[in-house]
Amino acid sequence: MRTIYLPLTGIMLGMLLFSCSKKDAGTTSTTTDSTVTTDTTATVTTDCSAAANTTARVVCLAEAFESTLSSSQLSSLVTSYSSTYAIKWSNLPCGSSCRNGLQYSSLSSTQLAAAKAVVAAASGTAANEGYDEITQIIAADDVLNAASNSSSYGSGIYFIAFVGTPSTTGTWQLQFGGHHLAVNITFSGGAVIGATPRFEGIEPKSWTSNGTTYAPIAQEQAAMLAMLSSLSSSQLASALLTTKFSDVLLGPNEDGQFPATKVGLAVSSLSTTQQALVLAAMQPWVNDADSATAASLLSTYSSELSSTYIAYSGNATLASNADYVRIDGPSVWIEFVCQTGVVYPSQIHYHSVYRDHKRDYGNSFTF
Repeated sequence: MRTIYLPLTGIMLGMLLFSCSKKDAGTTSTTTDSTVTTDTTATVTTDCSAAANTTARVVCLAEAFESTLSSSQLSSLVTSYSSTYAIKWSNLPCGSSCRNGLQYSSLSSTQLAAAKAVVAAASGTAANEGYDEITQIIAADDVLNAASNSSSYGSGIYFIAFVGTPSTTGTWQLQFGGHHLAVNITFSGGAVIGATPRFEGIEPKSWTSNGTTYAPIAQEQAAMLAMLSSLSSSQLASALLTTKFSDVLLGPNEDGQFPATKVGLAVSSLSTTQQALVLAAMQPWVNDADSATAASLLSTYSSELSSTYIAYSGNATLASNADYVRIDGPSVWIEFVCQTGVVYPSQIHYHSVYRDHKRDYGNSFTF
């Protein structure tokens, strides 16, 4: 049986029972799932498992997390809802200088469990996608920490923030991220209205721990490779870009900078089988969102295939430094690039970004 390393075990993605209390004299607080008993002197119990939908469950868990925090922690966690805070994210190991919110390493075990439950509830549940992928990207940073002995890396250097107040009626954004990871999910009126921008990267691209091998971005690379491998030599020539890419084009601080003209190979010129591979290449990114949001987005992207383009630079094998591939539709924008490793310079590592022309940050801001 395949097992996945989780930075914190015992968190169930569906049925989570939180026993939470505000920090004050003589009061303790414990976060548990249904398999663990609690031992508290004063608690307010919140069962989020019966929430009506994903948004309601995330808001319930967000409020449970908030109830474990001090007033100063709350002021760091929750910002006003504005583009200034919404766009403050990065894939770099730049700590709090480029991010909002509370750092994992600053939280107690109870607070950390509650924070992780919020992120898990807002994420997809497919193997190697969604929250599973998040935990593996975080675990990879511990691998980098051990290999480099650098304090810039590690599972404690990830941040959670609420841009706006969590609500089933208002508009707010869940932010989570650190090195090689940026999750931005926007909620409004009780629904997810934006699952992007989302950055995912990995170094090393695979590693083994306790007999299990992890390669969380392998599905993304394989899906893009299958799409490119289906092309004929003439189609590859049409899809080839002359520009070389050392990184993704639309990473942090590049909001709203989509190219005005689509380039590469029109998906409308492809066979039905090839078009299906284009749609399949999107799925590893789309499936990082909760299942209902992912299904809705994939349906939209499928309906827009005839106006979608694919392009690549470097080699279509996606195995060497500066090999790059892009999917650009009326809505969807996905980039994947290979880079020389930083801690492991003899290897490549992956960067990717998933955006949506119409739904980044829930289309709440003008850039």
